Amino acid sequence: MNHRGLPADFAGTVRLFPLPNLVLLPHVGQPLHIFEPRYRELMEDALEDDRLIATALLQAGWEEDYHKRPPIHPVICIGTIQNEERLSDGRYNLILQGVARARITEEIKTGKAYRIARVQVLEDVPPRDEQAAHLLTRLAQEVTPFFRLHPVALEQMQRLMVSGLELSALSDIFSFALPLPLEARLELLGEAHVETRVERLLEVLSEQPPPAPPPTRGRRFPPDFSPN
Repeated sequence: MNHRGLPADFAGTVRLFPLPNLVLLPHVGQPLHIFEPRYRELMEDALEDDRLIATALLQAGWEEDYHKRPPIHPVICIGTIQNEERLSDGRYNLILQGVARARITEEIKTGKAYRIARVQVLEDVPPRDEQAAHLLTRLAQEVTPFFRLHPVALEQMQRLMVSGLELSALSDIFSFALPLPLEARLELLGEAHVETRVERLLEVLSEQPPPAPPPTRGRRFPPDFSPN
């Protein structure tokens, strides 16, 4: 394997799974349900070959041409199939684990019902050493307010921050987990420079307030006596 999970003999072509409301990112997994005949074919071919599927975001207006070849954004995420389950009627449940960001260079005409593209993998450009620790601290400060209302998630976030994961992985995990606009998540997917990616994520987070605590209900006074 190379590049975080791509096969060593990866030929630069991927099967495309366009979706209207999902931007997958490397380092995260997404449950999917495959039911359309063309994507059942895609799934069967992937399982017999390299187990790779690339998610692509449909462009606006996709509804008019959904069953043909609606326009898609060129930045995609290549994922590998995990924990697949084939149902009795031919549908599939699976986890698609993001492994690499890529850009479509051209679509390839085939006899398949689904779409295939030639892609350029976008390799991470690591941050400067003197910036990595600073960005990690800023990232922890900005994401913490989004988890304060959920103690279990907050604990998981805090463990992640000290787990030794690379800054690139942390930025992708939080870009996927936090409620970002699809357009912002797509922009972050297309950014190979980790330092720029984290800076942009911090900007996006600063532009939207974290969830507010639920309103406190008025308490009766005096309170009811306990029957115990």
